[in-house]
Amino acid sequence: MAEPLSDEPSASKLLENLMTSSSHSTFTADQTSTWLRGLVTIAWSDGHFDPEEQALIEDIVANELTPDLENNSFKPISPEELAAGLGENPEIAENFLRTAVMVALADGVYSSAEDAVLESFAQGLHVQLIAVDSLRLTLDGSDAPKPLGQQPRDPLKPVRQWLDGLDIQDPEVARFLCKMIPSQCPFERDITLFGRKVVHIPPMCKLNPLYEQLVGLRFKALSYLADECKEDVSAYI
Repeated sequence: MAEPLSDEPSASKLLENLMTSSSHSTFTADQTSTWLRGLVTIAWSDGHFDPEEQALIEDIVANELTPDLENNSFKPISPEELAAGLGENPEIAENFLRTAVMVALADGVYSSAEDAVLESFAQGLHVQLIAVDSLRLTLDGSDAPKPLGQQPRDPLKPVRQWLDGLDIQDPEVARFLCKMIPSQCPFERDITLFGRKVVHIPPMCKLNPLYEQLVGLRFKALSYLADECKEDVSAYI
């Protein structure tokens, strides 16, 4: 007679987590996998992350997104694959794009590469990213569009309001966001080379124009996991 699963705590814990995830998620397994692949594609689009962030993304790919896939064989998802995997629900499409923008901003810089991927995703999902137009004024590249005429006092207000409308509906997505978004504003630091300071990096909260929205999103994800999924979120705090 086989030994009961209770003799293997790790197996029973895994089963418990899977049951919790499936009972609270409004997504199918394919939608969740597609959503996470899309976010990883955004995170990897510009390569602007340090070795710790690189290791974090590789860990997500290997252990949470596609356990049977080698890290170096991961391929970015195409707009067509994204649209097919998420389905035709416009609310799901817009919420995905909100999380994609947040992931693009997680390192404090909204880059031209990230913007290009986001726009291709929006076109594939048939969503107009009007609220993101103001964010494009902060693009890192020399080809960034310049403000024309008198700008409003808070030009990022439309994208702030749009991002605040995000609704968390899947535990895997919530865990991804809790891992990708730092739990606190990183300390400022100097980068030195051959004993000389070559660049000063300010705290992310000063660098990132939408840091408050990132903090709010992380709080939503934590609250969803704790209140709706009844998970222990101490590892993310």
